Amino acid sequence: MVQALIIFVAQLLFVPVLTLRTIMMVKGMKEKAAAMGILEGIIYVGALGLVFSDLSNYLNMASYALGFGVGLYIGAIIEQKLAIGYVTIEVNIMQRNEELTNRLREVGFSVSTAEVEGMNSSRFRLDCTARRDREREFIEIVNAYEPSAFIVSFEPRNFKGGYITKAMKKRKEKFLKKKMSA
Repeated sequence: MVQALIIFVAQLLFVPVLTLRTIMMVKGMKEKAAAMGILEGIIYVGALGLVFSDLSNYLNMASYALGFGVGLYIGAIIEQKLAIGYVTIEVNIMQRNEELTNRLREVGFSVSTAEVEGMNSSRFRLDCTARRDREREFIEIVNAYEPSAFIVSFEPRNFKGGYITKAMKKRKEKFLKKKMSA
């Protein structure tokens, strides 16, 4: 019974680490992904070793599977809370809304605007690329001003230039200065 509990807890640790390592690889964070991979490997070998030490113990196998499933759920929650990376958000509204655009800019979003042609009429579009941890905030502001807005968001693979890269460069310089002075 103790082995089954150890296996279950190991899976609760293993799968979220696996989830985060995968995300870090996709986002190009090679060093962090490698460190997570080492931790992942240690946990994996330990848990699997316990399962394979007695293949007639079905409780250990069930604990492994149950821990894996619960670990996936926990990993998804952790990833959602961390919100690593950036998101591009497009908002389509029926007409220009300066109040909305100004409010988004006041709270620090870089918003580009354009008049676009829809299927039956012209519309107005707002475009923004922001950190993923601010996506919900952006959508809530839009909903407050334009409840019937069409909003779509996606993760950009690459970007170059513009407001975001300038802000990233400033943050990196600030980080390096802080690191050098410590």
